[in-house]
Amino acid sequence: MRRPALTPRLQPFTSTIFAEMTALAVRTSAVNLGQGFPDTDGPASMLAEAQKAIASGINQYPPGPGRPELRQAIAEHRTRYGTQFDPDTEVLVTVGATEAIASALLGLVGPGDEVLLIEPYYDSYAACVALSGATRRVVPLAEDPVTGRFAPDIEAMRAAITPNTRLMLINTPHNPTGTVFTRAELTAIAELCVEHDLIAVTDEVYEDLIYDGLTHVPLGSLPGMAERTLTISSAGKMFNCTGWKIGWICGPAELVAAAKAAKQFLTFVGGAPFQPAIAHALRHEGPWVVGLRDQLQSKRDRLVEGLKEAGFGVRPSQGTYFVCADVRPLGFTDGFQLCRELPERIGVAAVPVQVFTDTPENWQHIVRFAFCKKDEVLDEAVARLHKLTPNPSN
Repeated sequence: MRRPALTPRLQPFTSTIFAEMTALAVRTSAVNLGQGFPDTDGPASMLAEAQKAIASGINQYPPGPGRPELRQAIAEHRTRYGTQFDPDTEVLVTVGATEAIASALLGLVGPGDEVLLIEPYYDSYAACVALSGATRRVVPLAEDPVTGRFAPDIEAMRAAITPNTRLMLINTPHNPTGTVFTRAELTAIAELCVEHDLIAVTDEVYEDLIYDGLTHVPLGSLPGMAERTLTISSAGKMFNCTGWKIGWICGPAELVAAAKAAKQFLTFVGGAPFQPAIAHALRHEGPWVVGLRDQLQSKRDRLVEGLKEAGFGVRPSQGTYFVCADVRPLGFTDGFQLCRELPERIGVAAVPVQVFTDTPENWQHIVRFAFCKKDEVLDEAVARLHKLTPNPSN
């Protein structure tokens, strides 16, 4: 009997929930609040710089680590956190943050190593660990019984570390829950990394999209972490250009070199004319990003209020594009099944959080909605959600 074509380590990852729900949304003409991409463009000057770059012939392979002006702009941008990076050896431009994560894991871990993840996790994390040959160990976020906020469980993280643990992958602001880890929480995580001599890879793509006056604290800026942390971010969320796929890694030269060794055999390079445009935006469009943050906070509030009125149990969202909601007040128990039915039933697409976990039974009541859409799109989605009839069988 012929063995399956797909290697066993990738068999759990043949399709993403985003592809499935977006296909459902398209087929049913549903309002798509499942996939996190904005429906408006980024700053006009950034778009003009990309057009200028194309017209002036910046259309061939850029340097492997990224164009010098972008690496310099990234290094300058990180100084706002009090961190310093050499643009020549400590900054690597990648094809989005997803490739940055893959490159870091492929370059730093392998068979016999363990990688600590916090669930729910962005879906590429588990796939990248599998590609590396390492083993993932997962610790769930803890839900505050009073506020509903999801927070890292430091003692559970401590208990999950073994002699084989080599790397911890941290995401804040956190997708899918919208939680922003506090300085105290991150300090405790940093102390674990130092105590156990762990490498930290941090996904900080939503670093500028934090609400209610909260601030972002990069893990790599904390004591003992500069020499052991790869910090990953991207332009996609910061400047509403998710399709440009321009991301980056910053960190100590040795760790960046390890990620580069893997990255150069994945895509080699990408997005030549977009790189000078992002360099321009990093240097000149800070006020635009502040405006985006304020708009998204308003959109979050708009959707949260609509979800509450529709009967969902809404969890706090402190950042990102997303808000999570409990479906149990409406009489449902399986968020995955509900998300599969919503496009047909009422014309709205959402994403079940349980697919981002190793313990789906603990998360099946939570679904994620994206609010990075025009107000009229959010209003239409809310109007349709009000038509969702409570399930009388539960």
